[in-house]
Amino acid sequence: MKIILGIDPGLNTTGYGVIDVASGKVRLLEAGVVRSRSKQLTTKLGEIYGGIREVLETFKPDIVALEQLYTHYDRPTTAILMGHARGCICLAANQFGLEVVSYGATKVKKILTGSGRATKDQIQRAIKLELGLTTYPEPPDVADALAIALCHFYHGRLGAEGKTSESHSGIDRLFPNDISRR
Repeated sequence: MKIILGIDPGLNTTGYGVIDVASGKVRLLEAGVVRSRSKQLTTKLGEIYGGIREVLETFKPDIVALEQLYTHYDRPTTAILMGHARGCICLAANQFGLEVVSYGATKVKKILTGSGRATKDQIQRAIKLELGLTTYPEPPDVADALAIALCHFYHGRLGAEGKTSESHSGIDRLFPNDISRR
């Protein structure tokens, strides 16, 4: 494994983070969001699919790490809608012949912060420290995507089990161009 693409799926904002771990050290290549601005579900899904395909074409990752679907029992519609977003991402990865591994949010939080109940702010702080950034990654979807990518890297290094396989104008690139890493 050399390049890991971490993705935090969302219907309006899908965070992504691309890291290179070929040297055994983590090097941030890029992170950002794919934004879906349409009100129509099919258009939103097309924007997510197109944005993720562009990231895949640009960075040619070796694997995609994706947050597992989780929702409260009282919100089944949310789970169904998020499943659509994850499906678009999985389809794009499949078309590039990539394996998709999924990690639960609590596992990602525990690996990055030591607590499965870490807050968004704690994840942002952990990512800032892990990657040597001068500012917190914004929006939090970006930090979550980077956390998922790092989780996969650390998970593999520790030999842990438990993972499960599974248009440019719509992409806001946040790293390394918009946030100083000096």
